[in-house]
Amino acid sequence: MKSVLDIIAGVLADNGLVTAFAFVGVTVWVSYWLSARLTRGRIHGSAIAILVGLILAGVGGAATGGKNGLADIQVLAGVGFLGGAMLRDFAIIATAFGASFDVLRSAGIAAMISLLVGVLGSFVVGAVVAYAFGYHDAVSVTTIGAGAATYIVGPVTGTAIGASSEVVALSIAAGLVKSIMVMTGTPFVARFIGLDNPRSAMIYGGLMGTTSGVAGGLAATDPKLVPYGAMTATFYTGLGCLLGPSIFFFTVRALMA
Repeated sequence: MKSVLDIIAGVLADNGLVTAFAFVGVTVWVSYWLSARLTRGRIHGSAIAILVGLILAGVGGAATGGKNGLADIQVLAGVGFLGGAMLRDFAIIATAFGASFDVLRSAGIAAMISLLVGVLGSFVVGAVVAYAFGYHDAVSVTTIGAGAATYIVGPVTGTAIGASSEVVALSIAAGLVKSIMVMTGTPFVARFIGLDNPRSAMIYGGLMGTTSGVAGGLAATDPKLVPYGAMTATFYTGLGCLLGPSIFFFTVRALMA
C-alpha cells in the first residue's frame, strides 16, 4: 500500500507544470521576504531568486548525477519545461512588445544613443574577457559577450547560434553578476551622476540594460524613477536579443576567421 507521501509525490509528478509554477512561486516569495528582511530592499528579490535557483539547480544536479538540475528530480520535472527556451523566449518577446517606441522617442536622442552604447559596450567587454580566458571560437565569444549585456540576451543568443550548455551557463553567470552590481551600486552612485529625474533614469536604464538590476537599484534610490529606467532597459533586452545572434555574431566570426 502506498504511503501518503508516495501519493502526494505521484500527484505532483503527474501535474509537473502546475507543480513547477507553485515551486517557483514559493521560491520567489521567500526571496522577496529575504530581500525585505535581510537587505531592506537593497538587493532586489529577483536577484536573490536567481541565486537561489542556481544553487538549487546545482544541488539537484549533484544529488541525481544528471545534467538538468532540479528537472532530473521526478517531482520537479516540470521545472525543465517551465524554464525551457520556448517559454523564456515567449516572455522576452512579450515584454519587448509591451514597450512603446513613441515613448522612447519622447525621451530624446540621448536615450536612444544610450541604448546602442550600452549594448555594444557590454558586449565588447564580455567578448574580450571571454577571449582572454581561452574561448577563441566565435560562438562562445559571442554568447558570453551577449551574456555580459544581460543574463537573458546571453542564453537567447547562445541557443540561436548553437552554443554549448556550459557556455550558455557562463553567459547567464556574467549577466547575473552585472545585475547584482547594478542593483547594489546604483544607490551609491546616483548622487554623483545626477540620477534624480526621469530623463537621467531613462538614459541610465539604456546604458545598464539589466531590467531587474536597474529596477532594483532605482527602487532603492527613488521608487518614482523605476518605470523610466525599466522602460529603456526593456528596449535594451530586446535590442540585445536582436543584435546578438545576427550582427554581433557575424562580426565576431569575421574578425576571428
